[in-house]
Amino acid sequence: MTRAVVFAYHNVGVRCLRVLLGRGVEVALVVTHTDQPGEEIWFDSVARHAAWHGIPVVTPDNPNTEATLAQVRSAAPDFIFSFYYRQMLGQPLLSLAPRGAYNMHGSLLPRYRGRAPVNWAVLHGEQETGATLHRMLEKPDAGDIVAQEAVPILPDDTAVEVFQKVTVAAEVALWRCLPDLLAGTAHPRPQDLAQGSYFGGRSAADGAIDWYAGVRAIHNLVRAVAPPYPGAFATADGLPLRVLRTVPAPGTGALQPVLQWRDDRVWAMCPDGILRVLEFELDTTINTPHALHARFGSRPLPLNNPTRKST
Repeated sequence: MTRAVVFAYHNVGVRCLRVLLGRGVEVALVVTHTDQPGEEIWFDSVARHAAWHGIPVVTPDNPNTEATLAQVRSAAPDFIFSFYYRQMLGQPLLSLAPRGAYNMHGSLLPRYRGRAPVNWAVLHGEQETGATLHRMLEKPDAGDIVAQEAVPILPDDTAVEVFQKVTVAAEVALWRCLPDLLAGTAHPRPQDLAQGSYFGGRSAADGAIDWYAGVRAIHNLVRAVAPPYPGAFATADGLPLRVLRTVPAPGTGALQPVLQWRDDRVWAMCPDGILRVLEFELDTTINTPHALHARFGSRPLPLNNPTRKST
């Protein structure tokens, strides 16, 4: 029986671990993360699924230590797989798998190499993304491609909705290619990195809205960071505002951006057009059109980016 050591986290980690087990791979060890205090854990637990199947689990702070190397070496894997594990695996680890080390990445490589690929794809208004299984090198997301599966990004999809599709794409891609990979008959193809792109990680501060960026760009930002991510934020009349869901609307905006109640709806009037604000939190307590109207009537509330100086 083929043996594997699996480095995994998040929903992609759970689903791909289950694919390996479903295809008869003996998973000798799972390496995962301890959930971080303060992080909203909206995804499934790799550790729990491994425990259900009696698979040993370790959670090192750094996987590239001699202690973890010794544990992986003792497991004697044919393959190493990484499924949304959050740290890079060094060459000493990768070399412990005589039949190769493979990573599942949440984009159609070579596009959106690096961190937070789904969020970046939504932010840039892409119409398609997917999942890619590729051979791991020390250079991130650069190895030969074994399998890809594409999914659409619809105009109003949020990042978490796209991530749910990418999770299924990862499962399908691995399920389809795994028999050939195990049999040694897969035919990986090289990446042309010059045709791709690389992006770094994102933080909550990247959700600050620039109301002069354009309606489409603002809408894409809101989608890219919508809950369970931290959300897009600004100020309205000097009060903290989180914008959680929007849709572009026809009509003429306002030279100076404002938030306004009209016809029992909430609108962000921007220099190049209008956004209907479907879900929002103003001053932490106002989150419906009725509540906004009760406090401010139809008075326009000036919108600002809290990191940008007013002019």
